[in-house]
Amino acid sequence: MGSSLADATEAPLILAGAALSARPSFGANATSEPRPPLPAPAQVTWQDCEIGLLYCFDLAIAAQVYTSNNTYRQRIDPAKYNPVNLDTDQWLAIATAAGAKYALFTATHFNGFMQWQSDAYPYGLKQAAWRNGKGDVVGDFVASCRKADVLPGVFFSTHRNVYHEVWGHYVQWGKGRGTPQQAAYNRIAEKQFTELMSNYGELFHCWFDAGNKTADEGGGDMLSIFEKHQPGGIFYHNSARSDVRWVGNESGHAGVPCYATMPGREQGGVSHNTAAWRRRLGQGDPDGTYWSPAIVDIPLRGYGGHNWFYQPDQDQIVYPPEVLLQKYYTSVGRNGNLIIGVVIKPDGTIPAADEQALTEFGKLLGERFRDPVATVTDVEGDTITLDLPGPCAIDHVVLQEQIVHGERVRDHFVEGLVDETWVPLAEGKVIGHKWIYRFQPQTVSRLRLRVTATLAAPQIRSFSCFMVGDK
Repeated sequence: MGSSLADATEAPLILAGAALSARPSFGANATSEPRPPLPAPAQVTWQDCEIGLLYCFDLAIAAQVYTSNNTYRQRIDPAKYNPVNLDTDQWLAIATAAGAKYALFTATHFNGFMQWQSDAYPYGLKQAAWRNGKGDVVGDFVASCRKADVLPGVFFSTHRNVYHEVWGHYVQWGKGRGTPQQAAYNRIAEKQFTELMSNYGELFHCWFDAGNKTADEGGGDMLSIFEKHQPGGIFYHNSARSDVRWVGNESGHAGVPCYATMPGREQGGVSHNTAAWRRRLGQGDPDGTYWSPAIVDIPLRGYGGHNWFYQPDQDQIVYPPEVLLQKYYTSVGRNGNLIIGVVIKPDGTIPAADEQALTEFGKLLGERFRDPVATVTDVEGDTITLDLPGPCAIDHVVLQEQIVHGERVRDHFVEGLVDETWVPLAEGKVIGHKWIYRFQPQTVSRLRLRVTATLAAPQIRSFSCFMVGDK
């Protein structure tokens, strides 16, 4: 298990040090497995970001046509798009307050309405009266991201497009695969995507809702467009490339353990739509040959409800900041990445309740993890000792591997020196980008990380401890 007494659910990660039996110290056993796969630079950056926000807005919301998660299946008059107070700088100020390092915007969602200046078809901001038909929310959003030092990305749907009667990736409401109409739609979608990938400079992340179908599967050739215009970005996803993977739920937890590696193309494709991936989404594959760390995505309005898009009178289902903090532990704290969906009101603003929850969440994170009691960085070896300033109470240990060298650790233990005795505090398997352990406060003078199984010499980026208490 990734942490004792914890499982892949929302169960607390509380560890009583005395509850774990002491293990004899011994050197790490390097397995006979090959060295692990390595991440691309963009994947390392993505994992370092840890938190991203997905801003969810569409014509239906502007027109106050509310359905669960924006599944309305009729065209809406573009004249009804009039978010009079839309200010993407305000959106990104909230991202900064929440501690998010990247952000995405729904350039087009299920409705098919294009929130940029597009010539692909006549259903977008060129046809809206808002800003005299010259508005470009994608452009504004990207500019605001850059001002806020937040990496920009776009969310794009070929999975559903009501304007073209696409549902389940294909025209004719899902029945038109292989038809001339499908071929025509594929060319339109390629034009849309080319505009998005080529008109706004370097983008960090492209997210296809439910993925996109490759040309072999009857869809458009999106991957070659992405690789031509955004060679350094994160592509999510299709059966040919998934730089990151869905964790398999929208409730905010990764599995225990949770590896960043998954089965390779030789097992039918690299997508959560393949059988080999579906059964490993939550925990990854320790023997996997393909690097694809876990997206743990949640709608901010998921507390007793589940809505990625705005509806009135739903402030009560905004996750409280304390619950968001628990999601951080079970996502980022389990070698994943937390993406929070943020609703936009018809006037283009973020509701006050949502802003408050995200801002308070960011404060909680800062209070907990800003000042370690002790830390050591950039060390190699199967036994690493961390000296504290003296006997100190601690209740958190945070571990990180140097994932540029892959995920090497396969079994490890954390122990604290109490008087003259090493007391076990936590144990796990993979560390990856980050693994966080919580336990009852324990006064120790030193800590020790012992790696007892590894694919190669452990490369530890950081080994830190904290005393959080009631923060």
